Amino acid sequence: MPLYEYACMDCGTEFEELVSSADAKVVCAKCKSENVTRKFSTFASSAFSGKSSCGTCKPSSGFS
Repeated sequence: MPLYEYACMDCGTEFEELVSSADAKVVCAKCKSENVTRKFSTFASSAFSGKSSCGTCKPSSGFS
């Protein structure tokens, strides 16, 4: 199961959640609101950009 990052639009809490699918219903870990949005994680943005964040790593050949 993938681990996604979320932010609650009601109370501002940021949290991570293991979900069975990308469209699974997620509620805020603090206030239990369903008004949450999935954040675009740093790992995903660097992995799909084809660019490395450090000077010594080479981008994966699968992402270009």
